[in-house]
Amino acid sequence: MRQSITDRKELIDRGHPQISLNRQCDLLKVSKGVLYYEPKPIDPYTLILMDLIDKQHTKTPFYGSRRLTAYLKNGKGYDVNRKRVQRLMKLMRIEAIYPKPKTTNRDKEHKIYPYLLRDVEVVRADQVWSTDITYIRVGKGFAYLTAIIDWYSRYVLSWKLSNTLENTFCIEALEESLSYSKPEIFNTDQGSQYTASNFLKPLVDRDIKISMDSKGRALDNIFIERLWRSVKYEEVYLNEYKKMSDANISLKNYFKFYNEERFHQALNYKVPKEFYLI
Repeated sequence: MRQSITDRKELIDRGHPQISLNRQCDLLKVSKGVLYYEPKPIDPYTLILMDLIDKQHTKTPFYGSRRLTAYLKNGKGYDVNRKRVQRLMKLMRIEAIYPKPKTTNRDKEHKIYPYLLRDVEVVRADQVWSTDITYIRVGKGFAYLTAIIDWYSRYVLSWKLSNTLENTFCIEALEESLSYSKPEIFNTDQGSQYTASNFLKPLVDRDIKISMDSKGRALDNIFIERLWRSVKYEEVYLNEYKKMSDANISLKNYFKFYNEERFHQALNYKVPKEFYLI
């Protein structure tokens, strides 16, 4: 088995006397963003609003922009209008979990695949994988977290952080997961990160069936929505990441715990790693 991106990243020597960090990244095929990029600072008021929206969305994922606006104004005393809430929701990739009109932004030139998982019974590991992106607070800014999960075992195959929504970190997570195994079906939403040809090519090259959520149907990807809820309540909200390196270390420990120690009722109180390897 070839080395994963995470393994290769750990080979980088920041104090190497002869080989620069840039050259090491090039040789190991690791994104320089993993080492250098920190979240861009954002004004404190906007960051407060984003944190409140994120926490309330995690608690009540069925709240749309109207209810979130009412929550901020009436519940928290912030005089904010619905358009601003909608802009922040878009920035955070948040949408309410219920059937609704078309709202997800995508590149119209990108190919969209049908949703393949309606009424499909998932009975084995590597039958279905899925991925998504979520917002997390880091220092005086924020970052995006992506992960790939096996539906049957709830095993997290890979995860990455980025301070932008460019899809490089999504591709790195995909490549790392595919270095371990491959699914029969890979499910995403219709966001431009996933409909881009550079993301789809590794799947097409391996004859993996591609499935995409229906418009406005976050429930189509419910297992990763549940993962985000666990990550937020059990890790992110309990910690204050000062910088990206802090977030990476803490999340690495959490996902190891999640895969190898956290018992799931849906798995007959086994851990995901045990179920994935059955």
